[in-house]
Amino acid sequence: MVVQALTDGLRLDGPPRAVPQMEADLRALIGTVQSPHLRDLLEVVLGPDSETWQLFRDAPAAKRYHQAYRHGLLEHSLSVAQSVSAIAANFPGIDRDVAVCGALLHDIGKLDAYTTDPLAIDMTDAGKLQGEIPLGYYRVRRLIEDLPGFPPEPAAAVLHIILSHHGALEHGSPVVPCTREATLVHMIDNLGGRLGSFDRLEKQLPEGSRWSDYDRALGGGAFFAARDAA
Repeated sequence: MVVQALTDGLRLDGPPRAVPQMEADLRALIGTVQSPHLRDLLEVVLGPDSETWQLFRDAPAAKRYHQAYRHGLLEHSLSVAQSVSAIAANFPGIDRDVAVCGALLHDIGKLDAYTTDPLAIDMTDAGKLQGEIPLGYYRVRRLIEDLPGFPPEPAAAVLHIILSHHGALEHGSPVVPCTREATLVHMIDNLGGRLGSFDRLEKQLPEGSRWSDYDRALGGGAFFAARDAA
C-alpha cells in the first residue's frame, strides 16, 4: 500500500516504502562503496549530518511524470543505485563504485531545480534558467574540489554520469554517455522513470478500468491486466 502523508486535511501521494527503511538501505549501500574518495563524497552530500541530507530526503523526483511527491528523489535515486549495483556485477569492465556513486548523485541538481512544497511542486527560477543537469554538475564539482586529494579520474567519471544521464542531447544532456558506467546509469534511470509512470497512471485509473488514457511519458496508454475490467 502506498505510504501517504496527511497535510492540512489533504492526503498526499508518497513512496510505497517507508522512509526510515529507504534511509537504512541508502546507508547500507553507501557502506559498500570501497573507494574512500567516492565514499567521502557521498557522505558530504548524503551523510545524516550533511547540509543537504534533509533536502534530499524530502525532495520530489519530478514535477509530474514519476515520483512527483515528497521523498520521491530518495526513492528514485536509491532504486536506480540498487539496480545499478546489482547489474554491475554481471558485466565486465564496470567500475561499480563509480556507477553506484553516480547513480546516487545523478539527480542531485533537482535540489536546486524544484520547489519542495508537496502541494505545488514547480520549477525554481534556477531550474528554469539553468536546468537540473548543470545545477547538479556544478554542485558536485564544487564539493569534489573541496575534498583534499580527490583523484581526477573518478571525479571526471562521476561528473560525466551526471552530465549524460538523460542519454541524448535532445533530452537535455549536454553530452551523451561515453563510458560503461554512464551508459548503465542512463539505462536504469530511464527504466525507473518509465516504470514510475505506470505507478502514477495506475493510481489515477478509474474503478473498473484497465487502460489509461494516452500518456506523453510512455507514448501510449498503459495496460493493467491484474485489475478487474468494468
